[in-house]
Amino acid sequence: MYQLLKNSLYVFLGACCFGILSTVVKLAYSKGFEFQEVMISQFGTGWLILLVLMLIFARKRITLKQFGRLACVGLCTCMTGVTYYLSLQSIPASIAVVLLFQFTWMGVVIEAIVNKKMPSRATLISVVILLVGTVLAGGIIGADQLQLNLKGTLLGLAAALMMALFVFFSGRVETQMSPITRSFYMSCGGLILLTIIFTPKVFVEVSLANGLWIYGLILGAFGVVLPVLLFALGAPKISTGLATILGAGELPVAVIVSMMVLGEHVSVLQWLGVFVILLGIAYPQIATVRARNAQKV
Repeated sequence: MYQLLKNSLYVFLGACCFGILSTVVKLAYSKGFEFQEVMISQFGTGWLILLVLMLIFARKRITLKQFGRLACVGLCTCMTGVTYYLSLQSIPASIAVVLLFQFTWMGVVIEAIVNKKMPSRATLISVVILLVGTVLAGGIIGADQLQLNLKGTLLGLAAALMMALFVFFSGRVETQMSPITRSFYMSCGGLILLTIIFTPKVFVEVSLANGLWIYGLILGAFGVVLPVLLFALGAPKISTGLATILGAGELPVAVIVSMMVLGEHVSVLQWLGVFVILLGIAYPQIATVRARNAQKV
C-alpha cells in the first residue's frame, strides 16, 4: 500500500507542476512574448536542464529504436501544449479547460481497450466526480455567454487525447531505463517537433537579453523537467486509469495559482469544483483502503 501511495504521489505532483504553466504563460504574454517564443523557451530550457542532469547522473547509450520510442512520448506532451494553446485562440479559457480535462475518461478508455478489461467501479465513479468538478472549477456555470467554435473545440479535444496518450505511454515505454535518461530523450522529441513546425526566424528572435529566459526557466522546470521526471518515476508502477485520475490535480493548482499571482476572481462554485476534483482524485485510494480492510476482516 505504501508503494502505491508513493507512486501515486509522484504522478499527482507531476500533474500539479502542469497547473503552474497557465499563469506563467499569461505573464509572458502580458510582457509581449508570442506563443512560438514561449513554447520554444519552455522546451529549449527544459531540454538543457535535462541534458545537464543526464550528463552528471545518467550517461548511458541507447539504441535508435529506444530513442524513437521515447521521442514519440515527448511528442505527446509537446502536442498537448501546442493544441491547447491554439484552442485558446478561438474558444474561451473555461471551455478549453473543460475540453482538456476530458483526458481523464480518455485515459480510462485507452487502458480498457489495451487491457481488454472493464474499468473498476471505483475508477468509473472517480471519473464522473472529476468531470463534475471540472465543469464547476472551469467557471462554465454562471458564464454570461458560451462561445463554441468547431476548430477550437477539436483542438481542445486533441489536447486531451495527447495528454491521455502521454500518461499512458509514460507508464509503458522503456520503463526499465533511468527516469532522467527517459525524460531527456522524451524532451528531445518535443524540441524536434517545435524545430520542424516553427520557422527558423523564431529561433533567431529568441534572446536571453529580453527577459524571456526567466519565463523559459520556470516553464522548462515545471512544464518539462519535473512533470516528466515525476511521471517517469510513478506512472510505470500504477495503472493508466489511476494515473489519469491523479493527473486531474493540474486544474486545482491552476485555479489557486492564478488567484494568488494574477489576482483572478475565483467564485464559490469554482472553489466547490476544486474540492470536488480533489475528492475525485482521492476516491480510488479510499476505495482501495476500504477493500483491503474488508478482506482482513
